[in-house]
Amino acid sequence: MNVIVIGASGYVGAELIGLLTQHNKISIQHLLVSENSTSSGKTFEQLHARWQGICAVPLHSFSPHWFDQHISSPEHNIDAVFFATPHEFSAQWAQAFIEQGIKVFDLSGGFRLKDASQYPVHYGFEHQSLKALQQAQYGLAEWQANEIAASDLIAVPGCYPTASLLSLKPITSNALHQENSLIVVNGISGVTGAGRKASLATSFCEVSLTPYNILQHRHQPEISQEANAEVIFNPHLAPYKRGLLVTITLQLKAEVTSKQVDEAFTQAYQDTPLVRIVNAWPKIDNVAHTPFADLHWQVDENKHVVVVSCAIDNLLKGAASQAIQCANISLGLPSEYSLLMPGRDL
Repeated sequence: MNVIVIGASGYVGAELIGLLTQHNKISIQHLLVSENSTSSGKTFEQLHARWQGICAVPLHSFSPHWFDQHISSPEHNIDAVFFATPHEFSAQWAQAFIEQGIKVFDLSGGFRLKDASQYPVHYGFEHQSLKALQQAQYGLAEWQANEIAASDLIAVPGCYPTASLLSLKPITSNALHQENSLIVVNGISGVTGAGRKASLATSFCEVSLTPYNILQHRHQPEISQEANAEVIFNPHLAPYKRGLLVTITLQLKAEVTSKQVDEAFTQAYQDTPLVRIVNAWPKIDNVAHTPFADLHWQVDENKHVVVVSCAIDNLLKGAASQAIQCANISLGLPSEYSLLMPGRDL
C-alpha cells in the first residue's frame, strides 16, 4: 500500500508516521503539512528529532495545485491517504481522494458523526460533503472489521470514544444494561490530546486537574451514537503528557449476573491482542507509548451496577495505532500487524 499523510507536523501525525515507517507492507510516498505551515521544506526527522535516522522524507505544503499535480493524474500510484488534519479539511477533501480511487483514513472528527446537522453544533462548521459522509464507516477496529474492509472512507474514532466504547459495547451490544438508564462516562486525558499548537490553556504551567466542556463535549454524541445508548460524558484535563483513562458507571438489568458480564467481555476480546483484560484497575503508565487498551470492571449485583475502566495511550490506540489497525484490516492483515513486533521500541 502506497500512502500519503496530510498533517505530518502534529503529535498524532508524528506517531502515525513513526508507525508507518516500521510497517513492511506500507510505503510512505508523500508527507504534507498545511499550505502556510512553517514546517514546509523541512524533513520529518528535522521536525521530530525522535525519528532521526529513521524517516528523512521531506515535508511539502498541501494545496489544490499539489493535488492536481500529484493526485489528479491517472498515473498516480497512491492507494491511501491518512488525514491527521483539522476536521474541516478532511470534510472538504475526502471525496476528492475517493474519486481518484484512493482510500481515506481520517483521524479527525470530520466523518465520525453520521448526522450532518450535528456538525455545526459540535464542530462549528456545516458539512458540505454529504456523499462522503453517507459512505463513511466508523473504524473501531475490534468491533467493525468487516465494515472497515469494505469501505473507502474510514472515520478513525476519537481517543475518548475509543476507550469509552471498548468499555461500553460488551454491555450495550448484549442489552445487559437498563434501557434509558443513566450512563456516566468520566474521562481524564493528558495535554497532548489538545494538539501541538501552543495555547495558554494547555501549557504545563497552567494545567491543573480540571473538568472541561461538561455536557457539551463533541465526543459525547460520538460515544452515544456508537454505543447505541445515551451517555453523560465528563472529560478532564490533567498535567501529564500522554495517556487517557475512562471510568464508566451504568445500571444493569435486575436479572444480570456478574458471570454474564464477565462472559460478555471475554467473548468480545478473547481474540483481540491489543485489548487486554487485566486483573486490577488499569493504569496509564502500563499503556503509555503502546497500542494496548487495558480493561477492568466490577459488578455490584445488589445494586445492579457495573463500573468499567479502560486505559489507553491517546495518541496511539486513541489515534495513530488504531489507524494502522484499520489499514491492516483493509490489507487483509491481522489488525495488530506490525504493532507487536518483537523488540520494537514503543
